[in-house]
Amino acid sequence: MKQDTPILEAEHVSLRFGGVRALTDVSFSVRRGELFSIIGPNGAGKTSMVNCISGRYRPTEGRILFDGQDITALGPNKRAGLGIGRTFQNLALFGHMSVLDNILVGRHHLMRHGFLTGMVYWLFGAQKEELEHRRAVEDIIDFLEIQHIRKAPAGTLPYGLRKRVELARAIALRPRLILLDEPMAGMNLEEKEDMARFIVDLNEEWGMTVIMIEHDMGVVMDISHRVIVLDFGKKIAEGTPDQVLADPHVKRAYLGEEDEVLVDETERVE
Repeated sequence: MKQDTPILEAEHVSLRFGGVRALTDVSFSVRRGELFSIIGPNGAGKTSMVNCISGRYRPTEGRILFDGQDITALGPNKRAGLGIGRTFQNLALFGHMSVLDNILVGRHHLMRHGFLTGMVYWLFGAQKEELEHRRAVEDIIDFLEIQHIRKAPAGTLPYGLRKRVELARAIALRPRLILLDEPMAGMNLEEKEDMARFIVDLNEEWGMTVIMIEHDMGVVMDISHRVIVLDFGKKIAEGTPDQVLADPHVKRAYLGEEDEVLVDETERVE
C-alpha cells in the first residue's frame, strides 16, 4: 500500500441527537502513516467525530470508510477486529486489576483459543498463544517505561500513569489506526512531553496511523502532520499546522478575532 493512500475516509458525516446537530456534513481523509489531529473549541464535535469512527455512534448521514471498506454499520468490536483502537477522554481502566492484566485485556481480539479449545489444545496451541501475548505485552510495557508499576492495581496509580496504561491497552490491540481522545489532558509539563514522545514513536517507529484530539495547541502544532478544525459541528479548516494557524476562520472560532494567534486550549473540556 502506498503511504499517501487514505486509511480512513469520512464522507459527508452528519450526526443528530433529536433536534441537536453534533456534526454537519463533515468530510476528510487520513493518509496511511499520518499523525492527524482534530481540534476545535468546546462543543465543536471532536469527540462525536471520533465516536463515529470507532463505532460508538452511527452517523445520521454519510459514511465512514476504513481501508476502502464501508464500516458505517459495524459496531465497535468489529472495528477493533479490523485494526481500529482507541483511548477515551475519561479513563476506562479496570481499577482493581493490575497494569499487566489491563493491558492483556487489550489483546482479547487477537486471541484465537477460547476456554474450551484452550482445555483441549493447551499443550499445543493455547499455551504458545499465551506466551506470544505475554511477550507482546512486555514489549509495550518496556516501550511506555512502566515496568515499575506492572503489578500495581491500575486504580491506585497517579492520573498521568493511568493515562499511560490506557494507551498501553489500546496499543495491545495492535491497531493500524489508533484514536487518541485528549491523551494529555490533566498532565503536567513533564508528563505531556513523555506522552508526546510516545505518540510520535508509535507513529514513526511502530507504523501506526494516529488520529488525535488534543487541546494543547503547542503539542498539536509540534507533532501533527495535518490538522482539521471543527466548530459547532462543521469543518472550518484543514491543512498543515502552519496553514491552520494562519486561517482567519480558525482564529475567529478560538478567539472571536482575526488578528490574534491561537492560544493553549488546555483548560477547555469537550
